[in-house]
Amino acid sequence: MLEVNNLKVEFISHGRRVAPVDGVSFRVDVNETVGLLGESGCGKSVTALSILRLFPMASKALLSGEINFNGRNLLQANDAALRSIRGKDIAMIFQEPMTSLNPLHRIGKQLGEMLRIHTDLPQQDIHAKTIAMLQRVGLSRAEQLVDEFPHSLSGGMRQRVMIAMALLCRPEVLICDEPTTALDVTIQAQILDLMRDLQREQKTSILMITHDLGVVAEMCQRVVVMYAGQVVEESSVRNLFDRPAHPYTQALMRARPSLESVPGAPLTAIPGAVPPPGSIGAGCRFAARCPKADARCTQAMPALDAVAPGHTARCWYPG
Repeated sequence: MLEVNNLKVEFISHGRRVAPVDGVSFRVDVNETVGLLGESGCGKSVTALSILRLFPMASKALLSGEINFNGRNLLQANDAALRSIRGKDIAMIFQEPMTSLNPLHRIGKQLGEMLRIHTDLPQQDIHAKTIAMLQRVGLSRAEQLVDEFPHSLSGGMRQRVMIAMALLCRPEVLICDEPTTALDVTIQAQILDLMRDLQREQKTSILMITHDLGVVAEMCQRVVVMYAGQVVEESSVRNLFDRPAHPYTQALMRARPSLESVPGAPLTAIPGAVPPPGSIGAGCRFAARCPKADARCTQAMPALDAVAPGHTARCWYPG
């Protein structure tokens, strides 16, 4: 359904090119949920925005590689073709609902715009479908909310409006950038159930970007782990939790809060921080934070090689 091959995204910063995404490849099959996992600054959201080419003109983003959707390279599609795909065939739930919703337009108008652009439904049906979708995402005052502005809603309510907007046209691919971050656990469970229902009804493919390992375990079949703009590990969810191969993935697993944690004991953390784009050396990008690193790790970049059937890792000493 969706295949990303050797994607590289470059921005011009202080007169030089920096690449927050550098050679990323993965696929999302029909009726599959793939998790994109990693710390903030690893390039997950930039990868997602690249799929629909949603960077502002002022950013002067330079994209190379391939993003194939149903056999068509989206990096070669013109603006008109992309507008027909955005929201209808590929929809995205953005991470920041307050900056994604237009503060000057009512909620109903913003949701209805999706149906007005991509369908021939009369206004009465558009209004009815908008209210029905707001109700499906757990908003109880849907009839009143369509006439309100985004600033009058709480953060969790705005997030559910964004989710409703993404689901209105029943897309083939749904990109979710931290879709449940602002929601309490009850609403989060309802939204995840709604996504599963959508997948069951029409075989929607989902790319789930999240920091929540619980959401990954519950929703995803495969996981792609990113670090400093690269894919460092890819495997099934079971293999990732049972046998993480890359030291970075192992560190993420150790950092999970546990019910067995000793009260008052400090939580496990990964030392250091993700290196910013443009400051990365020749070797493994995780070497400065890795307890296994040696001279080889700082001098040469390891390839993304198989460590087991369907399981790859970018490390000189996996396992």
